[in-house]
Amino acid sequence: MRHSFDPASLRKTVLEMAYAGNAVHLGCAFSIIELLSCLYGRHMRYDKANAADPARDHLVLSKGHGVMAQYACLYELGWLDRTDIDRYFHDGSRLKGLSDAHVPGCEVTSGTLGHGLSVGVGLALAASRRKSGQKCYALIGDGEINEGPIWEAMLFAAHAKLDNLMVIVDANGFQAMGTTDEVMQLGDLGAKFAAFDFDVLTVDGHDREAISAAITDLEARRNGRPQGAGREDGERQRCLLHGKRECVALLAPES
Repeated sequence: MRHSFDPASLRKTVLEMAYAGNAVHLGCAFSIIELLSCLYGRHMRYDKANAADPARDHLVLSKGHGVMAQYACLYELGWLDRTDIDRYFHDGSRLKGLSDAHVPGCEVTSGTLGHGLSVGVGLALAASRRKSGQKCYALIGDGEINEGPIWEAMLFAAHAKLDNLMVIVDANGFQAMGTTDEVMQLGDLGAKFAAFDFDVLTVDGHDREAISAAITDLEARRNGRPQGAGREDGERQRCLLHGKRECVALLAPES
């Protein structure tokens, strides 16, 4: 049975965890709710009865500080229980403030920003060599694009023709010390990804129908090149439509 992964319900669970743990990364979790809702509800292949199913698709949450949004999805799947939610961030709890590979459904331990995409590339490469048909979705933040390993991973993904890899950029315009423009200007992300042989699609990161349609479009383009995707908030999305900086970009290699 597929679950609804209703964004309002997921946000409620995130707020309950934040209250229970008295330590939060609310903004970066809320920023990716609709993205995860689409991935878990419509696109990823997994076995609800077995979080460690060897045939599952992989989701690498590189921006690990947004993990409460993923925990909310894992709770809906039944891979986490009510005690996990009520004891979030408590002494002895298995749910920490960053993604932890010991938690069922979390592929990697992340939060040291900039490294998750490299792990996703490795998972996609292994699946490609095994011809398993598995896909890997790597969700990265725009702030961590400051890190050099992101660009190294993109170079290798294109070199290895990893068309089972999709990169999702949560381009919400903020990072720990301010806006991305204040900390380190990213310029035209779409043009930069295009220079690394990625196609670029832009969507409203809080519009599930638009996100799902874009992911479906990119997956239909599998042509021996890696894929990618990204999001920003609605205000920035409208700015993009007026020729300013993009909000939510779905990125995939050019054909």
